[in-house]
Amino acid sequence: MIRSILRNAGIRPDALRASLAGWRRYLSDRSVIRAAARDAGIPWGRELPILTEWNESSGNLGAYFLQDQLVARWIHDDQPLRHVDVGSRLDGFIGHLSVFREVDVIDIRPQPRPVHHVRFHQLDLMDELPGEWLGCTPSLSCLHTIEHFGLGRYGDPLDISGHLKGLERLKQLVAPGGILYLSTPIGPERIEFNAHRVFAAQTFTGWFGEGWSIERFAVIDDEEVLHEEVDWRSPQAATHFGCQLGVGILAARRNPSSTP
Repeated sequence: MIRSILRNAGIRPDALRASLAGWRRYLSDRSVIRAAARDAGIPWGRELPILTEWNESSGNLGAYFLQDQLVARWIHDDQPLRHVDVGSRLDGFIGHLSVFREVDVIDIRPQPRPVHHVRFHQLDLMDELPGEWLGCTPSLSCLHTIEHFGLGRYGDPLDISGHLKGLERLKQLVAPGGILYLSTPIGPERIEFNAHRVFAAQTFTGWFGEGWSIERFAVIDDEEVLHEEVDWRSPQAATHFGCQLGVGILAARRNPSSTP
């Protein structure tokens, strides 16, 4: 609990230790470059010590990156006439999509500023949908979002069934014959308050019964390795495909003649 409080306050003990360990190298490098700058007549500005990046990789290719790239690729290949997103990361998945297409974004939180190719709409998906949103899109995404509904993390009302209410609204947004791209943490079912819920893999796929069919299913395992085209009906589903805290990603199509 103390580590969580420190992290939320921007204090990361591991990063603090790494920074202290890097200070000696920083001072050594600084003396070399400052002397060279003085000899070359280059002005010396304010100092911005970066103390932990000497041995880091070129980027974080974690679960969010893998998920965002995969679903953006699916949507790029499908080329729907309209795409709507609910709650996915603006600085991640939406950034991917907005490079090559327009996207309507729904979020309970305000958008900080206009973004090219993004039409923003502030709505709470736990409320009843306005009529113009019912069956409004042939393509809808909601990535790493539904697990938060009803836990209050983003200012939403507390509701133990908030994820189920949100799921119904998502289904109502999709036009007959349309597709919903959905992801969530998978593993032994639990609430890790107030960060998120974790759903059993069979709970996750069980949300799409009558009137829906799952066309694609992928898993990002606990080691952040992406497994595409996983058989979601396989016996491994009972053990969440080996995940304690993995990610399940699916594409489910609403049957053309179905109701949400």
